[in-house]
Amino acid sequence: MIETSVPHSARVWNYWLGGKDNYPIDRAVGEQVRDVYPEIIDIARESRAFLGRAVRFLAGEAGIRGFLDIGTGLPTADNTHEVAQLVAPDARIVYVDKDPLVLMHARALLTSTPGGRTAYVDADVHDPDTILAAAARTLDLTRPVALMMLGILGNVADTDEAHSIVKRLVDAVPAGSYLVVNDGTSRTDEAAAAAREASRRREEAGDPYYARTPEQIARFFDGLHLVAPGVVSTSLWRPAPDTTPTAVGSYCGVART
Repeated sequence: MIETSVPHSARVWNYWLGGKDNYPIDRAVGEQVRDVYPEIIDIARESRAFLGRAVRFLAGEAGIRGFLDIGTGLPTADNTHEVAQLVAPDARIVYVDKDPLVLMHARALLTSTPGGRTAYVDADVHDPDTILAAAARTLDLTRPVALMMLGILGNVADTDEAHSIVKRLVDAVPAGSYLVVNDGTSRTDEAAAAAREASRRREEAGDPYYARTPEQIARFFDGLHLVAPGVVSTSLWRPAPDTTPTAVGSYCGVART
């Protein structure tokens, strides 16, 4: 049974993305966060657009055929498998999330082209060994894969633990794999204060989020080979040629192992 009287972080994010899988309580919390941190709408939508650009690069130019998407969230338009398999119909995608609500919607993520495959793993980002063991049932982990960690490392409060999780995942995949990270950040004192208040509101919705500085986000790529343009505001990573993007309060990067 879906609880509609208590806000849910995945539904709040769905609301910011313009989706329909949310309820009045989610929209109310979404507006409360927006009041103290107006940029959150742009961050949510630019983050989703970045997913599409990154996956198209990986499935196309980089030739990646396996995607491990950790921190899936509710399905919406242009999910990882849809973008990847449009470029490479034989691509395989494993989605990972611990949220029971996301699990209920997982059937929307389990469609696939005949030549590809998708799977869903019910697991926590804090348990990378479980994630890797389950992913190996669908992905060939002897071949390069893309580790997609979009909006998830901010859910790990301890920065050292977040680095440990990333290292465990990167160490488990072969050379030539890619790490993709996108997370909210705070670039100024004012933005940091707003982000902290927004995080408090999100915690009330059961999903505390810890924004890091751009420099802290860049450190997740230590020892890897960054793809141009490097670690930048999410909207500035390989934007569409016909756009004039404005920097937003989230940073991202793509790097090859």
